[in-house]
Amino acid sequence: MGPRFEGKSVIVTGAASGIGRAAALGFAAEGAHVLAADWSDAVEDTVAAIAAAGGSASAHKGDAGDEAFVRALADRAAEDHGGLDATFANAGISGGIDRLWDVGVAEWAEVLRINLVGVFLAIRESARVMMAAGRGGAIVATASVAGLRSGAGGLPYSASKAGVINLVATCANQLAGTGIRVNAICPGLTETGMTADMFASARARGSEGKLGQLNPLRRYARPEEAAAVALFLASDEASYVNGQALAVDGGLSSSHPTVPGKFI
Repeated sequence: MGPRFEGKSVIVTGAASGIGRAAALGFAAEGAHVLAADWSDAVEDTVAAIAAAGGSASAHKGDAGDEAFVRALADRAAEDHGGLDATFANAGISGGIDRLWDVGVAEWAEVLRINLVGVFLAIRESARVMMAAGRGGAIVATASVAGLRSGAGGLPYSASKAGVINLVATCANQLAGTGIRVNAICPGLTETGMTADMFASARARGSEGKLGQLNPLRRYARPEEAAAVALFLASDEASYVNGQALAVDGGLSSSHPTVPGKFI
């Protein structure tokens, strides 16, 4: 079996770092032309890394929550590559971990704009282009274990990711009969730019070994591990997976809180 994305065009948002960069590199390594999008200039570094490895990619700097930018990105895929085969709507922001009474409306609005409205735009505009080409497609969004239950993120972030989980299920049904699949990944603790401060603080305290200790694998994830699941969902190997949110969390969400080794 050859490369899973040979000759295909793929959009990756949030491609400048973390899971997005790992996914962009993965898609390109398997033959895709990657339209790498991010607000950060570091998206150029992602494209340079892809080129250095012999892959094909283009950099697109813009705001994943901006309707005009997302529409233009999808149109660019259609114009330059004859259509769009897959989109990984990965861009997101953390929004901090303020308590209920300390979170402002402006903070809520910005987190939802990027994390939820941005994913909605990516799904809608990608589906528009995919439907016009008539060859189906796959859309994958980055949700989070924080969207499954409390304890993994701040209020706006967690609510936005819960919204993404519902959004992919709803859109999968809205797109019935089109051949377009919509799914999400729910990463657990992963070392990315978003979690950099947490990791730096733990290393400064000498407690890095405790990061991820609550899941059965007793460790945190590398970006490539979450990206690999996104690539699977975007590939034909997942041709009968639709409307789902897959946890990539070392087993964290498989259990209620327990004391290790004790069940009472």
